[in-house]
Amino acid sequence: QVQLVESGGGLVQAGGSLRLSCAASGRTFSSNAMGWFRQAPGKGREFVAGLSWIGSSTVYADSVKGRFTISRDNAKNTLYLQMNSLKPEDTAVYYCAAQGLSLLTASISPKSYNYWGQGTQVTVSS
Repeated sequence: QVQLVESGGGLVQAGGSLRLSCAASGRTFSSNAMGWFRQAPGKGREFVAGLSWIGSSTVYADSVKGRFTISRDNAKNTLYLQMNSLKPEDTAVYYCAAQGLSLLTASISPKSYNYWGQGTQVTVSS
């Protein structure tokens, strides 16, 4: 059974940092694009960052570009999201996701992702 488990969320003041982790089990995703999405109350799921199967290829939402960094450790089958200079508008539940097909670039559409974690809450206070 494939599982993605996020951790690292919490409450932080504006300007602070958090590092989210997403541990995968049940299969390896070293050849699959992975991404982070978020969902704020009353809003739809929003793309945050994506990492193609070639680890050097990344894509970010304009709202987080320059503040967030996505990375992966294939040996640990783990995806990360380093979030710096956090703003209150970054408050949301953050989800990691993996595309089912291999050797693709990261998509910004949630429909392209087959596996999802349960989410971790990030709250940024002003």
